[in-house]
Amino acid sequence: MAYRSGDTSPAVPHRVVVTGAGIVTAHGCGWQANADAVREGRVSLKPVTLFDVTRQRVGAAGQVDLPDTMPPHRLPPRTVGRLDRGSHLLLHALHETLKSAGWTEGGMDEKDTLLPVPLCLGTSAGAMTLGEEFHRRTLAQPDRRGGQTTRALFYQTHTQSVMAARAFGITGPVTLLSNACASGANAIGHAFQLLRRGQAPRALAGGYDALCHLVFAGFDSLKALSTTRPRPFDSARDGLALGEGAALLALETLEHATARGARILAEVTGYGASTDLHHLTQPDPEGGAALDSMAQACRMAGTSAEGIDYLNSHGTGTPLNDSAEGRAIQRWAGEHVGHIAVSSTKGGMGHLLGGAGAVEAVISLMALHEDFLPPNVAVDAADAVCTFALVQRPEARALRAVLTNSFGFGGSNATLVFRKPPGFMASTASIPSMAAALMD
Repeated sequence: MAYRSGDTSPAVPHRVVVTGAGIVTAHGCGWQANADAVREGRVSLKPVTLFDVTRQRVGAAGQVDLPDTMPPHRLPPRTVGRLDRGSHLLLHALHETLKSAGWTEGGMDEKDTLLPVPLCLGTSAGAMTLGEEFHRRTLAQPDRRGGQTTRALFYQTHTQSVMAARAFGITGPVTLLSNACASGANAIGHAFQLLRRGQAPRALAGGYDALCHLVFAGFDSLKALSTTRPRPFDSARDGLALGEGAALLALETLEHATARGARILAEVTGYGASTDLHHLTQPDPEGGAALDSMAQACRMAGTSAEGIDYLNSHGTGTPLNDSAEGRAIQRWAGEHVGHIAVSSTKGGMGHLLGGAGAVEAVISLMALHEDFLPPNVAVDAADAVCTFALVQRPEARALRAVLTNSFGFGGSNATLVFRKPPGFMASTASIPSMAAALMD
């Protein structure tokens, strides 16, 4: 059954599960490389070599070492040569997602078959690098227009998404969300709602962003980048590090996944979104809208703070963000706050902007599926707002449910809740087995 438009909401919402995932970050390309790095609390920030940062205060970021070759796809070589860096990141993550979910009819090897599923993507910078190149060439040679039309076309984010769909024969509706740092989580939430309402039996959703000079310089001019090291929830934190990457989930209704005997990684049980309208770049100090987002997601999931074992925080490492989110967590958890394990994983790979919510959703799945707590980078002295259990060292722990927050400039907030699907984990393949399958 393909996507159906219109209101088809069932009397009882469909349960939605995750059957595949793909991820690319500075930690590496693929689930296993990232799971190993996150579990160990590894820091993968490095000097930026993609553009000149000598005029910036900061010179390091979570830059990805892209593989030399592209994954199997349907795009002609000329088109591949026109793709920006963000599109390359997206295609690598999308390929892993399709293969890990077993959706091989989507053009991995069979060129005459199509995959009629919705594709929901979130991004913030899009193909900004092509816009930068267009601008540089216009200034340097205003009378020469060779290649400029192509750059203008491929600069548009809808072109990025269409090329991703063409690469793997995806023919369902494409939805783009650009909601600052909540974009990737919003995209997953949108796809989750489509399936929950019965508009499709499966969907692909995630986010991506690549490093670019304009965004890097912009964050530096705002003095939002750390000149020491990013350390979320440290009392002396001084900013964030930027990163790049992509992550996607393969989502299916429980009925569809069960019927085809799919491996189920987790169940998506809750999604919340809100806007605080406080300030263009500063969060509400009391975290009111962030609290609303978390509360919405938990109400939909039928749980409360007592039912959440791990919270992957937005945790940028900026002075204002961490205190506002910490206050929201305190208000949400109440007397249970001291029992909530909380960490930010941005200290190790940077802040991926539009891709952050999707990447951290996959990290939350890793923790849930492999039963570990991702450590925050070590802090010298935790902020007073950390009345929750800040995870600062690798720790194995059996997890039932996890929550992940994504909060963006302009007050955009998104929260997702995942849990282990009862009755299915016993037959679920281990992630090492999944990684081995991807190597076949």
